[in-house]
Amino acid sequence: MTADLTSLHRFATIAGRSWDQVVVVDAAKDPVAALNVCRARSSVLVRDAPVAELARGLAGWRRTLVVAEDLGGPAEQLSTVDPADAVVRPWRSADVICLADNEFTPGVDGWALPDDRFAHRGDGMVANAEVRALVLARLAPRPGVLVWDIAAGPGAVGVECARLGAAVVAVDRDPVQCVRIIANASAHGVDVRVEESELADVLGDLPRPDAVFVGGGGAVVVAACAKAGAPRVVVAVPELDRVVPARDALRDAGYAVEGSLLSSARLVGGALTATDPVTVLWGSRT
Repeated sequence: MTADLTSLHRFATIAGRSWDQVVVVDAAKDPVAALNVCRARSSVLVRDAPVAELARGLAGWRRTLVVAEDLGGPAEQLSTVDPADAVVRPWRSADVICLADNEFTPGVDGWALPDDRFAHRGDGMVANAEVRALVLARLAPRPGVLVWDIAAGPGAVGVECARLGAAVVAVDRDPVQCVRIIANASAHGVDVRVEESELADVLGDLPRPDAVFVGGGGAVVVAACAKAGAPRVVVAVPELDRVVPARDALRDAGYAVEGSLLSSARLVGGALTATDPVTVLWGSRT
């Protein structure tokens, strides 16, 4: 039975959300996209949800599920469960509201934001605003997709992807940078899953991405990310001697590779000040 709009409104109220706070997705049409919206947003109503599968995909994200079986019907039953518990329970046909522990409301006042909108090390960022403009265009973040931000640094790329609606996993081995990622995500009203780890230690536990950004680590990291099989992989390379190995790692994994060397000068006061050049490579596969 398909719940009517009145029942859905009532369901949102029971879950403690007003209707205008809830993003509605249909798992029957695209269960992976529905899952990624749940990873990215704080209040998501999932129609016709495969409850155990949805819960399994939320491992690593802090979420609570409010499950309505036979919503609006004679056998209606509501349950509030942790995803870890939902995985092991049998469920009838259900609608689900997926709730984050904290409410977050991203604002989209442009993209490729100025560098000073992010906490970062004093020596600057590889993915400065000019680089991010191209990187974001090639990653194509949007609701329903999952982006990896690898060797994330302060997480500016991942945070911007999340602001544009994507679910994001950021990986960095530096604990100080991981704190910065969390702070930057909070400052911009988005949720980014942060993994403080070497990529090799966490790679097998990450959900399959739709796009990957590699901000460091060399050809070995690029090759490891390419094995995940994402349709799009984007790499920022500040050192010229690492460009060819990174390109070859993508080609060897079956990607068609293009790239551009970005060198810009910013107007500071009355003078132009050059930024450090960065090569951006992007690999795509159908």
